[in-house]
Amino acid sequence: MMEKNIFKFCSQIGVRNYEVDWQGIVHNANYLLYFEVGRIEYLKNLKIQIDLKSIQTNSKIVLVRNEINHLMPAKFDETLNIYTRISEIRNSSFVFEGILEEKNSKRIIAENVAYHVWLNPKNNKSKRVSNSFRKIVKEFEKENLKI
Repeated sequence: MMEKNIFKFCSQIGVRNYEVDWQGIVHNANYLLYFEVGRIEYLKNLKIQIDLKSIQTNSKIVLVRNEINHLMPAKFDETLNIYTRISEIRNSSFVFEGILEEKNSKRIIAENVAYHVWLNPKNNKSKRVSNSFRKIVKEFEKENLKI
């Protein structure tokens, strides 16, 4: 289990009716989408530019591994807290971690670890994570970031 107290960023999402399957619970594929929402909101919170122009000219960031542990089901109309953080920055990659928590009951729904690699958009070869990105994340995460 991840330690929720080291996460400094939280966003929220409501479970919509079309995300629930015939069992009355959120379909498992939707949890990955919830974590993606958390990652984008985290980057916006850090004022990191995320638009098509910057991605296509400076670097390309691709998801190369996405792990999820389903712990409890979420249900229609629940509000989910999405705790998100970058836990590690390596040479050409970085690692996001996430926790989904039902807002009212505080029950942990799922945990996620997602590995991203920076690529040169011209040749699709890995490239070093930029110093500016490292600095922004380090200033936010402080001692909880492994570099």
